[in-house]
Formats: sequence, structure tokens, C-alpha cells
Amino acid sequence: MAFSQRLELKQTQALVMTPQLQQAIKLLQLSNVELASFIETELEQNPLLERDEGGGPGDADGGAAGDGDAAAPADRAETGSRDDFADGPPPGESAATGAGAPDGGGQSFGDGGVEQWHAEAGSDGEGNLDFAGDPEAWRTHNGRLGGDGDDLPGLEHTLADKITLREHLMSQLAMTVADPVDRLIGTHLVDLVDEAGYLTADLTGVAQLLGCDIARVEQTLRVMQRFDPPGIFARNLAECLAIQLRERDRLDPAMQALLDHLQLLANRDAAALMRICGVDAEDLAQMAAEIRSLNPKPGLALDAAVAQPVTPDIMMRAQPGGGWIIELNNDTLPRVLVSARYYARISRAARDKAEKEYITERFQSANWLVKSLHQRANTILRVATEIVHQQDAFFLHGIQHLRPLILRDIAEAIGMHESTVSRVTTNKYMATPRGIYELKYFFTSAIPAARGGDAHSAEAVRFRIKALVDAETANGILSDEQIVEILQKDGIDIARRTVAKYREALRIPSSVQRRREKMLGL
Repeated sequence: MAFSQRLELKQTQALVMTPQLQQAIKLLQLSNVELASFIETELEQNPLLERDEGGGPGDADGGAAGDGDAAAPADRAETGSRDDFADGPPPGESAATGAGAPDGGGQSFGDGGVEQWHAEAGSDGEGNLDFAGDPEAWRTHNGRLGGDGDDLPGLEHTLADKITLREHLMSQLAMTVADPVDRLIGTHLVDLVDEAGYLTADLTGVAQLLGCDIARVEQTLRVMQRFDPPGIFARNLAECLAIQLRERDRLDPAMQALLDHLQLLANRDAAALMRICGVDAEDLAQMAAEIRSLNPKPGLALDAAVAQPVTPDIMMRAQPGGGWIIELNNDTLPRVLVSARYYARISRAARDKAEKEYITERFQSANWLVKSLHQRANTILRVATEIVHQQDAFFLHGIQHLRPLILRDIAEAIGMHESTVSRVTTNKYMATPRGIYELKYFFTSAIPAARGGDAHSAEAVRFRIKALVDAETANGILSDEQIVEILQKDGIDIARRTVAKYREALRIPSSVQRRREKMLGL
């Protein structure tokens, strides 16, 4: 077999993930808040990028130049009617990314922009003072009109900080425990309390670490278990509830027996609990109600986690004449410009080839970023507009009218790939007249209709199951088979195992447990 060398030309097509394409894909799946953080980093690293303060393309530095003066993305799309949705937003007219510039109007108070206010003469004898002509007078008086209180703190220094759980416990320890050894033990126990208020360590290990008798540690713990909030320093749930009941003088033998068998209460086993506690059904229901009124996590009363509000990326509202308006959230959408004037200035001042290459690379990067932001905004609007089109009945009539929807439906309607739609709907929220929803919420699987016709959304079926359970009476608990029969009468073809799966996903107990709950009055 002979071997030989030869030159051969071959033409092929291949998709190459360039850094610019990777950046565009990354921007597409960022929320507006995450995008703002990314833009801040780019503004620090690229001298040719500048933040758009709303001056428009005719500002002093000019708009983007060269490849960078692509039109900015339109920030909203309107639906002509509920059956006529735009394929995409109209093109914008500025070089900034994001929505239209805010109004430039302002408001002034009094003469010279300073509000005039004349105090009435009062007990302090400080009347008829006019600091409008001298704003410095407000600062020199440190928040007090007249007087000589310059040494006093200003109003901003008098605000009280929210006290933490540890600070609250330490202040009680200082007032309650006088012995230095017991106070040292108490300080160590405070450090072992978790955010829910429970003691997380074994007392034997505490005694060994501090080199003291365990009886003294237990005695100090009993003292500290009387601290506020009630239930603090408990080692388990039963002890936490017992501390609170003892505070209310309700820890009798029957209640203690109930606390010793909390698992039976969780299982709603009323017969076993009545036998163990020696009470009838009415007393057991009252005892269960009292336990429900207690706080299983007392520490969270002071160190409660602050709920972080969701910032919507898309705003939706109804048009007066019918249809919907979908727009990007102006408050979180970053706006940047490519400074053409600065680029021209530093290009002429470049001294060598390396500097010219750096300036060119930064200019191309800035232009690509502006184009990517423009494309991102248009893509988000197109996807959101089509979702609103597909789920129009949901926005008009409620969750029971939510349609089954998959990514392919949106992708085919707007002529994009499923992966693009998936990235757009990731971590994006839309504020609607019915609340704030993640875009992923509107994509649900389909459940076939029992007698033909349109399929039903899985989310709508889950809502129907929850509504049936919520409407149950003590003598009318529905089994999974009965729920299947009701849904099939409503035209929903669903299996019993599917009902059980949806019920468990909604954290709805079985029919046996629900019947026990009704008996206990839970």
C-alpha cells in the first residue's frame, strides 16, 4: 500500500462559540438586576462605555458611532386586541439600551429652590425663623431651630437598630444571673442557640468544656429557659412547647402526655391520644388547639429572615380599549452608550500599535455589548408578548383557564429555537394584574380532556384538586377515587395515581388523615 502526501481544499460549515456569542447567550438568561451588576463591571473595565443618564442620542458626547449606533431596543409592545398580538416590538430610536428616558422635569420649593417654612412660636421660644435664604443654617443647627445644641446628635443618629436575639438574651442574662460562674455558663449557652431558639449542643459537652459540674449547667439552663421569648433554650420541640405551656400554667399531666406523643398528634390518631391522655374528644380538640397557638420557633420572633421581594423584569397592564401592554421594567433596566467622541479623541492620541489595538478591541467590545443588550430586550419582549397571547384566558378569568404550554409552542410562534426561549424564561418575572409570576410558571404539561376537546393544564387541575379539598366538610371527606370521578365529570381525564401525586405535591394529607383532622378540629 503506497502512502503519499497531497494538498486538498475543503469547505465546511461549523458553529463556533465565539466569546461575543457566549456573552450574548449569557446576557439573555440574566435578570434585569443581574444584568445591572454585569453592566457595572463592564463600565469599570471599558473606558468607551458610559452610563446613559437619559440625554438621548443628541447629548454632548454624541451617541454610538460606527457599528455601535444600532437602534436601542423598544421597551414595550402593545396588543392591538386580545386576538391580535404583535410579532415583536417596533424598533427604537436611541443608542441607549433599555426603555425610554425618564422625564426631565423637576420640582422646586419656594424661592431659590429651598422651601420656606416659618415656625410658630412655642414653648421653646423659637418662632418666626426663616432659613430659606441660608440653607447652611439648617446644618449648623443640627436639626434644632435655634438654640445651642450643636453638641447633640442629629436626627439620623437617634434611630434605633433592630435588636438581635443574642443581644436580647445577653441583656436578660446580665439582669437575671449575678454569679460570675453562672454568667459564664449562660454566655456559652447563648452562643449555642440557633436562629430558631433551640439549644444545639449536649450539656455534658458544655460541662466538660467549661470544667464545671453538669448539675450547675442544668440549673443555669433552667433559669434561662424562663427568658423571653417563651420557649427559648429548648432542646427539642416537646420541651419548647412545654416551656410555653408552663408559662401559661397549662402543663397538666394530660398535656404532658400529649407532648410525649407528638407523633401521634401529627398522624391525627385521635383514638390513641384519647386513650393515652385520658380525655374525651372535646378535651383533646381543645388541647390540640392550644398547642397550635404556641410558637415552635420562638427565636425567629427577633431574628426573622427578611423576605427579599421579587423585582419584575417585565411589566404588563391592560389597555383601556382591550388588549395588553407589555414593557420592560424601566427601573431595573441598565442603559449604556458607546462614547464616539471619546473614541475619536483617544484614537488620535494613540502612540503605538499596542495602544491602537487595545482601543479598537475596547470599541468593538462596547459596540457588541450595546447590540447584545438591544437583541436581549427585543427577544424578551417577543417571548413575553407571545406568552401573554397564549395565556390570555388566564389573565382574564383566572388560574382555572391556564392553558397547557411548552417551550416549543412559543419557539414555533416567534421563529426562535427552544433553547433561546428557555434562556429567556429563566429567572425572569412578569408583573401582571393577577400578581408577579415567573415566566416558567406559564409552561405546564397537558392533561387530556375526558370527552375530547382542548386539553387541561396540569396547574389548573392542581388548583381544582385543592379547591375540592378546601370545600370538604367533616362528614364529606373525598378519597382520591372520588376526586377522580368529580374531575372526569368536569371533562378531565386523569388517573388516581396522578391525583395522588398532585395531592402530595400540594402537601395535602390523605383522606384518612384529613378525616382525623376534622375530628380534632384542626
